[in-house]
Amino acid sequence: MGAQPLLRPGTNLWQAALGAGNQCSPAIAPDGTIYVGLFDGRLVAFRPDGTRKWQFATGMEIQSSPTVGPDGTLYFGCRDRRVYALSPEGALKWSFRTGQWVDASPALLADGTICFGSWDQHFYALSPTGQLRWRVKVAGEISGSAAVGPDQTLYFGTHLGRLYALSPDGTERWSYQTEGAILSSPALDSEGRIYFTTARGQLVALDPDGRLRWETRTGGITASSPVLDLDGNVYVGVNQHLCAYDPNGRLLWRYATGDDIEAAPTVCANGTLLVGSRDGSLHAVTPEGHYKWHNWLQGFILSTPALARDGTIYILTYYALHALRAEAPLAPSPWPTFQADSLRTGRVRN
Repeated sequence: MGAQPLLRPGTNLWQAALGAGNQCSPAIAPDGTIYVGLFDGRLVAFRPDGTRKWQFATGMEIQSSPTVGPDGTLYFGCRDRRVYALSPEGALKWSFRTGQWVDASPALLADGTICFGSWDQHFYALSPTGQLRWRVKVAGEISGSAAVGPDQTLYFGTHLGRLYALSPDGTERWSYQTEGAILSSPALDSEGRIYFTTARGQLVALDPDGRLRWETRTGGITASSPVLDLDGNVYVGVNQHLCAYDPNGRLLWRYATGDDIEAAPTVCANGTLLVGSRDGSLHAVTPEGHYKWHNWLQGFILSTPALARDGTIYILTYYALHALRAEAPLAPSPWPTFQADSLRTGRVRN
């Protein structure tokens, strides 16, 4: 029997029907389980071969990307105004009620504290057992996910355009006012600098003390979050283009997709960038901004690609989860994907 042909990167491996739409990004547990939240209120777990492992039903739509804790506990927010904690087997451990929708993905501090914002204009910190540790009232609704810096400082933005920096005990360290709503999640580098976008088409870089480092006008109105490569270059979706900026905010290149980019790209270890667009295409772009390959998957892509340890690509279209042949594993940069890693912990990588 002859040798099996090698599959090129991006080749379809399998797809699994979801039965409902989605707008969150998948998370991948260390054992390879893929978690997906859906508009019909279900959180679904899939095995690496695409078979369904279990599902958990909530009361309303899930827009929060799941977060995987160090013990395998799964955390996610829901529009029934709750944050849920599930065991790796899909059993409810606890839920915590807020005053409004929770669309943000929970971020995890090093001690296991679960941190997230709500549309009720509060930012919360819970113990691993679901007890309230503190909450802080802020100016504006919070729908974007928080980022955790090297010193455990929490960074997040609000719909009134203010970026907050909170200490791990909830004390405000500083805040920075911008012109437009902050709908995306910040990205952090190893020096603690913060990068984020606004709905007024700004890409902003701040120093760890909250002083402006630089700002550039992208013109983008989509909610794509920025990501970073090992050289400190910043990548973000700007309407129908993937844009690259150097560490000083200078535009390096623009790559055109067929439709709007609604979510963050993902940086692979070989420098390739993966980004989906609303026309259902997943694009692979070289570090220089050139076409490498694409796969038209049908249906909107509103999420960030997730990479397994072996580099297998998992991407959501509106009604299906797709697995594609690996390009390379996740880049070892401080913030190569939405919420920093495939677990979606929101914690900067050292």
